[in-house]
Amino acid sequence: MERQLGRYIIADTISGREIKCLRKSLDLTQAEFARFVNVSVKTIERWEIQKTPIKGEIVTLCRLIREDPGCIERFRVPQSHAPLRLWYGREEDVCTIIDVSPPQRRVKIYNYTKDLMCRAFGKIEEPTYEQYEAFLKSRCFPGSRDKMKLILEELGLPFYEPLMIIEKTEGRMADDDFWLRVERD
Repeated sequence: MERQLGRYIIADTISGREIKCLRKSLDLTQAEFARFVNVSVKTIERWEIQKTPIKGEIVTLCRLIREDPGCIERFRVPQSHAPLRLWYGREEDVCTIIDVSPPQRRVKIYNYTKDLMCRAFGKIEEPTYEQYEAFLKSRCFPGSRDKMKLILEELGLPFYEPLMIIEKTEGRMADDDFWLRVERD
């Protein structure tokens, strides 16, 4: 029994034909599949015509995709219909996309992690505009901070406005690995 520890029911190799069939079953181009599995298009092209067995991480990844093809859609970036999109992440991972329509005071979020501590709004799935504004304030220094005018001057900002501060600082705070990037239409 002890010999079974640390073993998994994953093949050691996969064929190029299997990779191509999986990609086509997902209705993905080679470029789309390459982006999803984080390799170049040339690598996908080579794998799909390769006659010898393919080894490496792609074997496990293809098995997981075959078992749960919906994972592709869960990680797809939705098209934005809002004039403002914020990307909230931790280290290298995007955790939440936030689409905002300020004139309509509408907020739509897309979470890409199950870890509530890494989501922009925790367990809240449909934040209000007020919750969005509070979130922005939480990602920059307080408006009452001592010597705030000097900090704003260093950032090249004329006044305290959380979104403008975040655009300059990426919402980075001392002692955490979270960041916030802003895209405007």
